[in-house]
Amino acid sequence: MAPSRPGDGAAENAAKTRIRLSDLSQRKSHTFLLIPDADLCAAIAADLDLIALRKLRLEGTLTPAGKQDWDLAAQLGATVVQPCVATLAPVTTRIEEKVQRGYRADLPEDDDATEVEMHLDETLEPLPDTIDLEELVTEALALALPAYPRVDGTQPDKTVFTEPGKTAMTDEDARPFAGLARLKDKLVGDDSGNSGDV
Repeated sequence: MAPSRPGDGAAENAAKTRIRLSDLSQRKSHTFLLIPDADLCAAIAADLDLIALRKLRLEGTLTPAGKQDWDLAAQLGATVVQPCVATLAPVTTRIEEKVQRGYRADLPEDDDATEVEMHLDETLEPLPDTIDLEELVTEALALALPAYPRVDGTQPDKTVFTEPGKTAMTDEDARPFAGLARLKDKLVGDDSGNSGDV
């Protein structure tokens, strides 16, 4: 299966944000390139609660996989600025992430009224009529964002659990085996208190 010549498909689809699969030949691969403008970057940044979003780019290839199915392989690049979870100071991260999707005609659509079989391959999706590159790049970026961005040198906050009139329980207390450690300390204390008995 001969791929498109390098650059041809990317140039052809550079201005497109929606790719209608029925318009593509099933005999070759097709490249695409999405470089969102400032307005779209601002909209995506607002959707994802980012302070800023720069140098966003999604470049990839759609390859036929059978008579109807398609495989998408792309590279996501972006520079994001997020608020630090501890100080709210801006944290800048450069993201370079591979994006893979498999669009399958025999995959059932999600339906609350129908029990949908879980597939081991989470990259598989029902075959759409059109691939929305704006939607794809937003979804891929959301999955690639650091969950807890931190300024260098900041430490995670220590959480304290307590009720009025009781001693506060810290994160260390809530860890596995904390109860066993307290029981051991109690037993050691009891043994010390009874050491003088004969």
